[in-house]
Amino acid sequence: MFTGLIEATGRIEKIDRVDEAEAVWSARRIRIATSLGAELIAGDSVSVSGVCLTVMTADASGFTAIVSPETLRVTTLLTMTEGRVVNLERPLRADARLGGHFVLGHVDAVGRVTAMAPQGDCHWLEVEAPRHLGPLIVSKGSIAIDGISLTVATLEGTRVGVQIVPFTFDHTSLRDARAGDGVNLEADVLGKYVARLLNHEQHTSR
Repeated sequence: MFTGLIEATGRIEKIDRVDEAEAVWSARRIRIATSLGAELIAGDSVSVSGVCLTVMTADASGFTAIVSPETLRVTTLLTMTEGRVVNLERPLRADARLGGHFVLGHVDAVGRVTAMAPQGDCHWLEVEAPRHLGPLIVSKGSIAIDGISLTVATLEGTRVGVQIVPFTFDHTSLRDARAGDGVNLEADVLGKYVARLLNHEQHTSR
C-alpha cells in the first residue's frame, strides 16, 4: 500500500521482452535508473508511476522488474519508451504518517491529459477518465494520477481537473505532461468498496 506521495523519479533505462514472442502483450523486463535502487532489495514492492511492481534485482544505480501482460494491458507501461521519467514510491510503513491517501498501486484505467497549463505559480491539469470510472470519482475527493495523490478540484462528466502545486510539478513526471499523454488512474479504494457494497445490496434486495 502506498500514499501517493512520490519519493523520487527515475528514468527507464532499458525495456526487454521476457520471451522471444512478438505478441503485443508478452511480458517485459524493465530497468529503471534511480538512486532509490540503493534502498531496494529483491522482492520489494515499488510503485512505478502508480503501478505496483516487484523488484527482481537492485543496485546503487537502479532496479529491474517484470511487467506482466495484464499490467501492460491496463496501464501506460505498454507504451512507455526508454528515457521516460517515472514516479517512484516505496510502500507505506505501518509507523509512518499518511500524508496522501491509500493508494494500492492497482491501476483502474488509463486516462488522457486534455490540458496542462500554468496558473500563477501552480499548474492546472485536466484529465479525461474512461466513462466506467466516473461513478468512483467525486469532487474534492482523492485520485491517484501516475501514482500521485491529488485532490479532485473540478469534475465535469468524466473530465477531472486538479491543481498542481510547484513542488509536485518540479519533483514528479508531471513536469513533462502534455495534452494527449496517457496517465495511469486509480480511484480512491474507499469509494470502490462502497460502490461494491451498494451494488450487492441492490441485487440481494430484489
